[in-house]
Amino acid sequence: MIAGVKRERDVDGDEEEEVRVKVGRGVEDRRSRHCPYLDTINRSVLDFDFEKLCSISLSHINVYACLICGKYFQGRGQKSHAYIHSVQFAHHVFLNLHTLKFYCLPDNYEIIDSSLEDITYVLKPTFTKQHIAGLDKHGKLYRAYDGTTYLPGIVGLNNIKANDYANVVLQALSNVPPLRNYFLEEENYRRIRRPPGDIMFLLVQRFGELMRKLWNPRNFKAHVSPHEMLQAVVLCEYWCTEYCVWDAVDFLSWFLNALHGALGGTKKKSSILTKVFQGSMRIFSKKLPHPDLPAEEKEALLLKDEYQEKMSESTFLYLTLDLPTAPLYKDEKEQLIIPQVPLFNILAKFNGNNEKEYKTYKENFLKRFQLTKLPPYLIFCIKRFTKNNFFVEKNPTIVNFPITNVDLREYLTEEAQVTEKITTYDLVANVVHDGKPTEGSYRIHVLHHGTGKWYELQDLQVIDILPQMITLSEAYIQIWKRQDKDDGAENHTGA
Repeated sequence: MIAGVKRERDVDGDEEEEVRVKVGRGVEDRRSRHCPYLDTINRSVLDFDFEKLCSISLSHINVYACLICGKYFQGRGQKSHAYIHSVQFAHHVFLNLHTLKFYCLPDNYEIIDSSLEDITYVLKPTFTKQHIAGLDKHGKLYRAYDGTTYLPGIVGLNNIKANDYANVVLQALSNVPPLRNYFLEEENYRRIRRPPGDIMFLLVQRFGELMRKLWNPRNFKAHVSPHEMLQAVVLCEYWCTEYCVWDAVDFLSWFLNALHGALGGTKKKSSILTKVFQGSMRIFSKKLPHPDLPAEEKEALLLKDEYQEKMSESTFLYLTLDLPTAPLYKDEKEQLIIPQVPLFNILAKFNGNNEKEYKTYKENFLKRFQLTKLPPYLIFCIKRFTKNNFFVEKNPTIVNFPITNVDLREYLTEEAQVTEKITTYDLVANVVHDGKPTEGSYRIHVLHHGTGKWYELQDLQVIDILPQMITLSEAYIQIWKRQDKDDGAENHTGA
């Protein structure tokens, strides 16, 4: 016998629903029980990589995923989009994308069943410290639900709208162990406070989510979509639209600095980005007289203090390497010459002796550089593109470099050579630009630390590659790892 009916507000803000109260013989509580429709769930259509918006109202509030067709709907009370969908199409099992609770509609009761844990894990992967510590100690292949096998971390990214420039940067950063380890544990940055109304922290959250999906050993498919990550980029960079196309170096520069700031980092306060990538250098700068001045005036100006060489200290997150000018003519056989240059030739920019002229709108300067501190991970950006008022020109020069044991000691100041104990680096990521400046494409070579093998990733395509093939490409961005740390076993806790 039912003595009364109690009305409650649903925990996630839906319309009120009736909850039966046990009286006398008792009535089954409809808020949680096993469901007869679990075998209708279609895991092959589930994709949680896209923005959590209702497919009808486009609202991000109180969104449920239909586990039969994979579409998103708002609410689950009567007259809600999820409720109507369940009645119209006989789709009964839904997942609240915020609370991670499962419900059966239109009966409107919560489903408690351990067989659904794989779905919640794909939606929100979690990593223990022990799991993170072992990521780089083995090369175990995992099988996705769709039957494909994959290595966590060596995972393709969808090219949604010419976003390969972002894909290669995100894949490169996801294979830097200390940075990866930091973002795999949400607890490391959950408590960072940001000013009210600040949206930049969304970059941190989305990058962490993407990192956990790329390293998820229990994926339903062997690729990930960066859709939500790119949405955060559009929101945080006011001039960028959904259709904007960046250069990979420009995107890397903006992304590193934006992440650093969103994590509470400043010029004086460090973050995980500066701990991993930041080095320092001395810049020797000398102002030059205008080239059109008479020789006597030039000599007089060079005696003034304003034209004396000045030294300044500066930090960096990456080093820009300049390529020699590409030849304009063909060889005797009418074949285009593909020029080559050793890596150490373009690194000579930082030996403290080589001078280079830099022109501004009004003034010219002669500058030379010398490194004072080397970071655990060193990023090289090879300057392949020059821009003028009419077009962008690409330098196709091939850079010859060894994969391992690149010693940078000679580019340090004498004092730094004493304090820096280890100055030898190994390559861990190599971003390549193929084709013309405006019509080209990006791909990346990454080292899998667990197997020691190299892989080439180009959007969704993932293949293994021989190390000697890497040096034949038009390298654009490189990440080098200093040999002094077993970074895979590290666990960074806090910025």
